[in-house]
Amino acid sequence: MEIKSLAGVGFDVIFKAFAQAFADYEMQVDRTQLQVMLKRRGFLPELSFAAFEGDDIVAFTLNGVGLFNGVLTAYDTGTGTVKAYRKQGLATQIFQYSVPYLRERHIQQYLLEVLQHNTKAVSIYTNQDFEVSREFNYFMQRNDAVLCESKQTENFYSISPMDVEALAAIPYLGDFHPSWQNSMESIARTASDFTFLGVFVGTGLVGYCVFDPISGDVTQIAVDQPYRRKGIASLLLAEMLRLNKSENIKVLNTAISCESITAFLQAKNIPVKGQQFEMIKKIAVSSE
Repeated sequence: MEIKSLAGVGFDVIFKAFAQAFADYEMQVDRTQLQVMLKRRGFLPELSFAAFEGDDIVAFTLNGVGLFNGVLTAYDTGTGTVKAYRKQGLATQIFQYSVPYLRERHIQQYLLEVLQHNTKAVSIYTNQDFEVSREFNYFMQRNDAVLCESKQTENFYSISPMDVEALAAIPYLGDFHPSWQNSMESIARTASDFTFLGVFVGTGLVGYCVFDPISGDVTQIAVDQPYRRKGIASLLLAEMLRLNKSENIKVLNTAISCESITAFLQAKNIPVKGQQFEMIKKIAVSSE
């Protein structure tokens, strides 16, 4: 068995391994979904690594690279092991193999998210010196079960489409820094997949949302502090539901510490479905 980077490895080989590693998971990802996910999360084959048995991948870590809170970061966009090769420590071996290559590229930290109930994975990451940086909630509900009567109290709000450039140019209005996959950098990589909506008072933006109408994934929703509790978030949610082509609406990776978003979603009958840890491993960059 050999561990090496995925530079020059065809997507079909990667997808086969991904599908096999996650075959026993509740949610499945098809070829197109995996391609979009990897692009959005900044996947770099030359800084992603796998254990090979002959020409087949039996365990892997797919890494994205970019800035996170201004720090050059590697992001674990997917780690998996084919069932027949589990309990052999391959995930740990791949992590240990990866770090020197990340250090050579002056990457300062390694970032990932893991379901809190996946205690085996949490233990593996903790043993590799990952530390919990934040805790996230994951919300989901069927469209027809969402309580979304707009309680707009003013008559001078207007809602209209935006583009990624206009949204990226304004100060962030949310109460917590978005996770890797929900950041503007990630959104911009696949901007054509998203719908951007803004709520305006005159020409002034007072709230906005970003969501994927195919998957129902709400990546960002925020309202400027002076305009909160005036029905703006409800107005945005109602418009997203109208445009949503998925039967569900999902809000991933909201900070548990952010009581405002939790209270809003629960009031709309969008319950917490799971929780994740965001974990970070610091990488000492060589001074050479």
